[in-house]
Amino acid sequence: MKKVLIANRGEIAVRIARACRDYGVASVAVYADADMDALHVRAADEAYALNGERPADTYLAIDKLLAVAARAGADAVHPGYGFLSERADFAQAVIDAGLVWIGPTPATIEALGDKVQARRIAQSVGAPLVAGTDGPVENAEQVLAFAEQHGLPIAIKAAFGGGGRGLKVAWRMDEVAELYHSAVREATAAFGRGECFVEQFLDRPRHIEAQVIADSHGHVRVVGTRDCSLQRRNQKLVEEAPAPFLTDALRQRIHESARAICEKAGYIGAGTVEFLLSGAGTLSFLEVNTRLQVEHPVTEETSGLDLVQEQLRIADGLPLSFDEPPAPRGHSFEFRINAEDAGNGFLPTPGPVTGFVAPSGPGVRLDSGVEGGGRVPANFDSMIAKLIVTGATREQAIARARRALAEFQVEGIATVLPFHRAVMAHADFTGPGPFAVHTRWIETVFAEQIAITPYTAPDAGPQVLRTFVEIDGKRHALGLPAGLLGAMPQVAPAAQAPAAAPAEPGAVHAPVAGNLHAWVVGDGAPVEAGQVIAVMEAMKMETQVLAPCAGTLSIDKAAGEYCEARAVLGQVKAG
Repeated sequence: MKKVLIANRGEIAVRIARACRDYGVASVAVYADADMDALHVRAADEAYALNGERPADTYLAIDKLLAVAARAGADAVHPGYGFLSERADFAQAVIDAGLVWIGPTPATIEALGDKVQARRIAQSVGAPLVAGTDGPVENAEQVLAFAEQHGLPIAIKAAFGGGGRGLKVAWRMDEVAELYHSAVREATAAFGRGECFVEQFLDRPRHIEAQVIADSHGHVRVVGTRDCSLQRRNQKLVEEAPAPFLTDALRQRIHESARAICEKAGYIGAGTVEFLLSGAGTLSFLEVNTRLQVEHPVTEETSGLDLVQEQLRIADGLPLSFDEPPAPRGHSFEFRINAEDAGNGFLPTPGPVTGFVAPSGPGVRLDSGVEGGGRVPANFDSMIAKLIVTGATREQAIARARRALAEFQVEGIATVLPFHRAVMAHADFTGPGPFAVHTRWIETVFAEQIAITPYTAPDAGPQVLRTFVEIDGKRHALGLPAGLLGAMPQVAPAAQAPAAAPAEPGAVHAPVAGNLHAWVVGDGAPVEAGQVIAVMEAMKMETQVLAPCAGTLSIDKAAGEYCEARAVLGQVKAG
């Protein structure tokens, strides 16, 4: 390989660009309109426009990505994670274009990406499994039938894709149908396919996973475990390696099952085999992510391996850089820094980043996709950075994490930093054991005990003037001193906004900045206070819009429109 197209954005695109430079190959970035000045664009050797705003028109547009690869002279493609990383058709299109695909073969992605088929592969090698449907369900009635036969709770899961998108857990029979439809909507939006299957959900489980790396010479290695139990809306927030408080026998079972599943599937590249572990010790295979994981840095820190460079080696036809996996050294935590208001139901908060002061010191690593003066777009994932903290022991890593989180300051948008600080002060997670957290711990125990103050945005004026030009689709940056604006009285201050008019009683406000996905009730319909009346989609997550009072709904904004946070979507008129 000589030049790698990075078919992604944000911190993972920055991470791959750096690995390419370390490995000695050039890198090419791509960008949506809102990402023109993003950090990943400047981290790569070259950058090209995708000309669009939405994921479907940019980072999910296979034809555009391949066209950029041809224009830039790239001979390989790295998909990162999310977007097209687990799409077999994209992998095949890359190969058909004569390019090197940095990932598993299309056949392997197809087999393991279909979670029903992945369950069958796991079953064939004796991996532990809970009951599930034989294939995708066709409607909500089939989901209800499964729940009646096997009992609640049940997990409704997207059959294709990963990352917690299109995953809903039903705890009551009266919510099964709507959760099924919501899972289908999320899966379709995230992966382009809405098929879902159903399986039993283990109550209060831990989420344990094994990192696998395999080359084309027949070497399949498991290089450690991770615990990813701290989740919100099935999205991981804190991960650590190695997974703590496991018996030797259980750790060996996880390693053996992960290796056997990947060997059976003919796996090549980096991948992760995920399991659920109940409080009673029941272990069940969950899925295989046929890509690099967001949380791969904690495994890198505890193994001494560079997993992205291993991916590049494998794509070049080289064997793994090691014979046997190194024994874990120390302990590592990763904190996902999301643009979400932890004090307001973890609502996404896109917008300008006016300040960004990162921590440093012994054991601290930061993988970031933003910096001060940047902006978090509303159309993409809410994660802006990852803080990775490592120590010789779990106790030392906890102490360093507390220090690093106290140093970390982000201004202009809300982030989950207050949540992380509170978690690292909670005995359920940081105590000597037994391990008390589980995948719903945040929504249950933590929510009952900890109150986090909602974020209040400070006033901030314009600080930097930047502009860009595109020549033949290739981005070039121009910088101008901010003082030049003083000589241009006809130019209005960029950050100045008109004062908002006071909201009328009964106004229905957008809870987040994003797309108004759908109205659940029609114009002129009667509604009750607190009733779900609409669904918004922001940063790849659905958020419900509730009626502020009882009355008759009058709709102002149409489904499909983009709306800023607090925008008036309609009115509920009493009487």
